[in-house]
Amino acid sequence: MLDTAAARPQGIAARCTRALLSPWSRLSLLVMLLAAAGTCVLLFEPQQLLSDGGLRRLGGVAAVTVFAAAYGLCTAAFVPRPLLNLAAGALFGSQAGTFAALAGTVLGAGIAFGLGRMLGQDALRPLLRGRWLKAVDGQFSKHGFRSMLAVRLFPGVPFAAANYCAAVSRMGWLPFLLATGLGSIPNTAAYVVAGARASTPTSPAFLIAMGFIAVTGLAGAIVAWRKRHHLRGR
Repeated sequence: MLDTAAARPQGIAARCTRALLSPWSRLSLLVMLLAAAGTCVLLFEPQQLLSDGGLRRLGGVAAVTVFAAAYGLCTAAFVPRPLLNLAAGALFGSQAGTFAALAGTVLGAGIAFGLGRMLGQDALRPLLRGRWLKAVDGQFSKHGFRSMLAVRLFPGVPFAAANYCAAVSRMGWLPFLLATGLGSIPNTAAYVVAGARASTPTSPAFLIAMGFIAVTGLAGAIVAWRKRHHLRGR
């Protein structure tokens, strides 16, 4: 009798543990975390903190490091990267601003990728049944670096969406982070330069940066449209 009574609580505890660690429980946790992050962005507007003069008072490497860390957290919470890139340029200038923005980009992408991989992949992969979804998953899984590099170079896919799609696929950590870092350089640098030269909107540097942003945006839309039809054809 004692053995049976002792085994019953252990059995209940084991079932509760399995339920809490099940794929759908982890996916629910991910959804709640993302909803909370989005709500915090709407209520507190953390991107405004990055444009505050307090960062300048830190000075040098400390200010750049704090900005990059805050940038990464903000992008994981769905703050648009163009706003953060402009703030980086306004605060630190073209060179240091680009470095801070790129470091924050890789950090934010890594946070989102890790959350999606740990909490969402097991539940979502069985749902990839449609032809189009399977084609996208196959592209990311088999050609991870090349696919992610194209996504970052031509900004037709939202940053957060690309992170979580990659997390659900079989793409490895190293190709994802390396492609994110390399592919984000041109567009990020253009926004940072625009932010740094915003006070002189007729300067050649500002006009070139804005022209580059417009051209890559149009190219991204064309590439995304062609890729969509290619995947549908498959």
